[in-house]
Amino acid sequence: MSAVAAALSYAAGSMPALAQGTLNDAITARAKAGSDTDRLLVDAKEIVYDNDRNTIAASGDVQMNYQGRTLQADRVTYDRNTGRVFAEGNARLTDASGTVATGDRFELTDDFKNGFIDSLRVIQTTVDQGRPLTTRFSAPRAERAEGETTVFERGTYTACEPCKDNPERPPLWQVKAAKIIHNNSERTIYYEDASLELLGIPVAYLPYFWTPDPTVKRKTGFLAPRYVYSNTLGYGASVPFFWAIAPNYDLTINPTILSRQGVLGEVEWRHRLDTGTYNIRAAGISQLEPDAFRLPPYGPGDRELRGSLETAGQFYINQNWRWGWDIALVSDKWFLTNYKIKSESINAYYVKESISTLYLQGQGDRSFFDMRGYYFQTLSSYDWQKQQPIVAPVLDYNKRFTPSTIGGEFALDVNVTSLSREAAQFEPLNRLNRTYFNVAQTCITFDQANCLVRGISGSASRASVSASWRREFIDPVGQSWTPFAYLRADNFWIAPDFNGYQNPNLANFIDGNDDYLFRATPAVGVEYRYPFIASLGTSGQQIIEPIAQVIARPNETRVGNLPNEDAQSLIFDDTTLFDWDKFSGYDRAEGGVRANIGLQYTVTGADDFYANVLFGQSYQLAGRNSFRQGDLANVGLDSGLDSRASDYVGRFQISPNRNFAFVTRARLDQEDFSLNRFEAGIRADFDPYLPVSASLTYARYEAQPAIGFPLRREGVLGSARWNLTPNWYVSGSVLLDLDRYLLARENFLVQYAINPVTAVYNREDIASLSSMSLGIGYMDECTTFALSYTITPREISQTSGEKDQNHTIAFRLELRSLGEAGLSQNLSGTDE
Repeated sequence: MSAVAAALSYAAGSMPALAQGTLNDAITARAKAGSDTDRLLVDAKEIVYDNDRNTIAASGDVQMNYQGRTLQADRVTYDRNTGRVFAEGNARLTDASGTVATGDRFELTDDFKNGFIDSLRVIQTTVDQGRPLTTRFSAPRAERAEGETTVFERGTYTACEPCKDNPERPPLWQVKAAKIIHNNSERTIYYEDASLELLGIPVAYLPYFWTPDPTVKRKTGFLAPRYVYSNTLGYGASVPFFWAIAPNYDLTINPTILSRQGVLGEVEWRHRLDTGTYNIRAAGISQLEPDAFRLPPYGPGDRELRGSLETAGQFYINQNWRWGWDIALVSDKWFLTNYKIKSESINAYYVKESISTLYLQGQGDRSFFDMRGYYFQTLSSYDWQKQQPIVAPVLDYNKRFTPSTIGGEFALDVNVTSLSREAAQFEPLNRLNRTYFNVAQTCITFDQANCLVRGISGSASRASVSASWRREFIDPVGQSWTPFAYLRADNFWIAPDFNGYQNPNLANFIDGNDDYLFRATPAVGVEYRYPFIASLGTSGQQIIEPIAQVIARPNETRVGNLPNEDAQSLIFDDTTLFDWDKFSGYDRAEGGVRANIGLQYTVTGADDFYANVLFGQSYQLAGRNSFRQGDLANVGLDSGLDSRASDYVGRFQISPNRNFAFVTRARLDQEDFSLNRFEAGIRADFDPYLPVSASLTYARYEAQPAIGFPLRREGVLGSARWNLTPNWYVSGSVLLDLDRYLLARENFLVQYAINPVTAVYNREDIASLSSMSLGIGYMDECTTFALSYTITPREISQTSGEKDQNHTIAFRLELRSLGEAGLSQNLSGTDE
């Protein structure tokens, strides 16, 4: 006897006087059929046993639980002659997985595994990318087989929520098919004679296709197609194939057919192990029309075979240590950009280089260790690969602890760097004479009056150790005194190659005869702060805080006779005013006695109000000013620190609430207060009053001819997003070159090529558009749509080896749980 029959028979048979009567409200019948794992629980308000028809019926909020399945209905009838269970009235079947099926009428076998359902609606909820994903099936009639397969006749499938105001309205998208087969064991959904509808309108037809069901994270099969078009590649399409070979490794094969260049092949292998993961990616093509690209040295116009090989991985040794790599090899510097190859090694869009690295990292409670090597592959037509350094190793270690004897904080910092390059990297001081594709046009031989040295040829190594201590004391009147001291030691090993590319005159500046060079920099100092605090009642407080800092140390030695590889970026502003050493790296060490003073005012108030003002200056009190004597890269000159009294630096920041923020910082000339450096930025989020967020950044930097910027630089960057509805948005950004020198520079270069003597440089009166993007998008629980248009900066386009500036339109549509499609197309640009 089945579990259903046993339960209902037990409920009726144990009370023969009520065989054709009713049970009192809330009477519960329970029976045990088979083993303990096959227990059926029946709850009902009324049970009727019909001997004539040989049926048993339960009614009134009937609920049956059996082997993880729950059947609910207003009325359930079991026909002992056929072994069928009939559920009617708000019928609902819930599987152990949580899938809910509702219908007007259920006809099932007594184990709920097989049968037919009228007006079936199935709701399945899974978690996808951390968010719940609900999918819905429906059909006028469906068949359930072995509890594993459900066949929906004239079925529909969607992942969209029904409209709350009008549930009968078609969802944003749905698939309608003559037959939808959902196989739970295979976790696959098959569609026969299917069409895709958007807002109830058919837009695509497929006679047969299949997709994994939403519970599947990885499954062998074809992925969504991709489409591409550009002037140099032609029309293209790809249909990637994903092969889930095992639970922990897979392979993706992606051939792209391009009408102008042939077949681009891409393959990716991914493997997950117990302690980490790694992947290998390869791409290659035999080009049909190489002449679509610029000729060398501006592009790969002479290459037929092109490709790349990349691999990345990370493995954990234990909870404190890990190691990994990210390595890329490319046939030429333009391949990744031309074919839009996804690469983890590309550092940034505006920094045209691919960085390969191998590393070991460790982290303790108050310590950190990092050792790695770098290989830089230039991706720009401007750069020469022989000038790119190979850096191995770079070691950083720092440790912080509190000494028990003297208190305060003690810090130990260690850096070891070793690098080599084949050719010295020079850069002309006057960038007006720098053509687009020949960086060293005026610096074939080093001349200190006209050239900067970004890196020497040969090899250079340095080991630096810095030990520092600091402790804060607060006296009875509230003054804060922080004495500090540090000792830094640097050891250099330099082996320049004076016989290599472009290097003969470097021998006059770099001393390559010594096996090693040593530099030691001890320092003592004190920082003083005296905050005056005034209460604003319950709304907040204001603080006026004078700050003074004095640092004493010997003069910096060997300035200009040592290479400078890691300290070429020097920006003097409010963020570096009170730095102990204002150089950005280890190759330079600030010397002399210096005082830094400033005044800071801060207000905090109700509703997240915050305002801050800082103004200060730095003074060289004694000794040689490290910023007055430039090194081979002239670092320090035109910095605002190269006079005994520095430029003034200041900051103003205000945020009336959490939705708005404005910050501006400036560097003012110490003689006449003229503006040498200015930055301002505003961020605004108008929600909930207006669904708009925006940001605007303006920057202006006066000419710094000593470090290779003979012209003023000025620009503005703006971006905004407007949420038109909870689902629709528009966004955009624009970068304007306000110094208006770009077009003038091009005109100058043309004149210079004709006659260098008569070439005249005049500033243009119009701003130039450097880059722009516009986009519109839609996002809800089941659909993501995005359409964007971008203009690549002209100079960036020229580094890609293509003949046209890139105007790109990109389209992406994702139907969640069903798949996604994308299109990227380069529109016709300006032919050069």
